Amino acid sequence: MSGSIRVVIVDDHSIFRSGLRADLDETVEVVGEAADVPSAIAVIRETMPDVVLLDVHLPGGPSTGSGTQLPEPTGGESVIRGSAPTTARFLALSVSDAAEDVVRVIRAGARGYITKGSSGVEVSKAVHAVAGGDAVFSPRLAGFVLDAFGAVAGETAAVDDELDRLSAREQEVMRLIARGYAYKEVAAELFISIKTVETHVSAVLRKLQLSSRHELTVWASERRLL
Repeated sequence: MSGSIRVVIVDDHSIFRSGLRADLDETVEVVGEAADVPSAIAVIRETMPDVVLLDVHLPGGPSTGSGTQLPEPTGGESVIRGSAPTTARFLALSVSDAAEDVVRVIRAGARGYITKGSSGVEVSKAVHAVAGGDAVFSPRLAGFVLDAFGAVAGETAAVDDELDRLSAREQEVMRLIARGYAYKEVAAELFISIKTVETHVSAVLRKLQLSSRHELTVWASERRLL
């Protein structure tokens, strides 16, 4: 994408929001902030950002009919669903690395999940990747997604049949793309040009009848191919 990426930061700790804003590089423009579910939905609708950096646990989430907060707040999920329809892409940024948190927010529609231990450079890079349609996960969290969408026993033959549609090089590219690598990183890893990577990705999506790199990540995760 050309120009800066417009971002909204959603986190209930003001100090963290301020620190993150200061650490993001100059290509990321923070156009809004929010500390709870209702204000997050409002600011996303008002500013129409490219990417929302979203904490998983937020106040103001769904409640029971009696008005009692649910035992396990799902604030991040509520923001994603409450903001629909929106062109914004959601990147979870949380202190939690619990498998259930990762899986729930990805099921809700987040494009990635990274932890708050990430540096400003890493977050900025992830923002650009998600804005460009990639799926991004902190390395140790990818396994949670893999397990959650993993293939069940008896699917090996079907997976082999699907993989047979792809050439050996296309399979290499597919795995790297599904893991969240950027085109230039795939090119460097495989010693090919970025244009060649783009050609392979287009072929992979066409042969597997998928429409985006996000769908490719889910497809590969479901089949334990990452």
